[in-house]
Amino acid sequence: MIAVTAASAQQAPTEAPGAEAPIVQPKLRPATARAARPRTAQGDQSQGIAGTDSAQGNAARQGQTAAPPKLPPGTFDLGNGLTFLLNYTSESAANPIGGIRQGTAYAAQIFFGIDADLNRLAGIEGASLHSIVTQRHGRSLSGDFIGNDTSVQEIYGGGQTARLTQHSWQQKLFDNRLDFEVGRLNGQGAFLGSPLYCNFQNNATCGSPTFTFKTTNFTFFPTSSWAGHAKIWLDEERTYFFHIGAYEVNPSLLLPTDNGIDWSTRKATGAVIPIEVGYSTTFDNDLMPRNYGIGAVVDRSKYNDPVRDVLGGSSLFSGLDPFTQFGRSLVYARFDQMVWRPDPTQPQGLSLFGVAMQSTGGRQIQDYFLELGAVQTGTFADRPYDTVGFVVSTQKYSSLGLANIRAARASQGLNPRDIATQQIMMELNYGIQLSPAARLTPQLQYIVNPDQTRFPFRPKPIPDAFVLGAKFSCDLFTLFGLAKGPGSI
Repeated sequence: MIAVTAASAQQAPTEAPGAEAPIVQPKLRPATARAARPRTAQGDQSQGIAGTDSAQGNAARQGQTAAPPKLPPGTFDLGNGLTFLLNYTSESAANPIGGIRQGTAYAAQIFFGIDADLNRLAGIEGASLHSIVTQRHGRSLSGDFIGNDTSVQEIYGGGQTARLTQHSWQQKLFDNRLDFEVGRLNGQGAFLGSPLYCNFQNNATCGSPTFTFKTTNFTFFPTSSWAGHAKIWLDEERTYFFHIGAYEVNPSLLLPTDNGIDWSTRKATGAVIPIEVGYSTTFDNDLMPRNYGIGAVVDRSKYNDPVRDVLGGSSLFSGLDPFTQFGRSLVYARFDQMVWRPDPTQPQGLSLFGVAMQSTGGRQIQDYFLELGAVQTGTFADRPYDTVGFVVSTQKYSSLGLANIRAARASQGLNPRDIATQQIMMELNYGIQLSPAARLTPQLQYIVNPDQTRFPFRPKPIPDAFVLGAKFSCDLFTLFGLAKGPGSI
């Protein structure tokens, strides 16, 4: 299934462009410091549900279980074709070491989803409707204290407000060989996701590689725009696929006050088109399920030049609006693969994942992105739903991405070359299934060379940051006995 449904949403997207609250610091030159450039996030493909936030829940969400349940964990079924999800996710973080200054931050999301099986409700075979409403609140540790542009709390962003996040029609045809969806959607829900990514809290990984949003206008959860995507299974076993989509790019939808109910296109600036071909298996047809894909994101929309202003000079020093550019792109390869499974009748085991991305067109602030991680499900005999995860990623900034910092340092008589070109983020965590309804994932994060693209006039590099964090998620229907989660009897 390719749609982001209420029952399968990767819910924790990245921070919205410009969503980070700026750290207050003196301006060393008047009228030269610029606000953070919009960036589309990571956001969110995080699973903010206790059931789906577990590795088993993630696998079930993708159809990857030894005995697939009829419904994903946490789903309340009325029995007539209507199903519901209601969950709460919070992410806490503190940086006792490093960053611009020390502090703590808490961000959270309430998620409500409805799926309507139109075959059961109205006799329309293969059709379904999906709606999602979210409410986000809280603060960002990266925005308030660390200073870097990639959040350590992926649940933050996309507007700290209530919004209609999705409303779409999904249709399956030709014995489910063709699966398409149209309506109010975001690209992150259908492309560049993995059931493994949101075992983590940092925004470089969960819910899609952060590079995607820093180098294109790829749309992200919880924002939505007019869109459609289609997936075609190329063989009878449904392992090889071709997937393509088109998503409206509309900067007005990124405003913190947007609530998702203005469906006009009058401020649209173009479209972003993701394309992928790949190979995917599940526990139904593979002892070691795997997902491999290669693809591209073609961005045919407007974006702000990272350096030039409307008159062709430096926007950093002129204070003028940036020059508007059009068109950019990236290519990528990704995989996730189970490599160890002690009991072939159970989903527990070790899975690896990796991503490589390269910018290919436009005036880009990053050259490439690399990521490698591992998730072990079932840590002890009596803890089958607990997980251990580790991930490391690197973001390589381009000469354009660092040009403003170098120019600012030169203007202060400092060495313009004395800046790091790569930001490395690492996370180690342990996911604890407290009950069928609740899950807690404490983690340690370490950021090497936090980027200071939002603070080009800072005279010294931002110190490496050590972060203590914890993600908590709760399926409310499971909590009140209306649904089942991991370990339910």
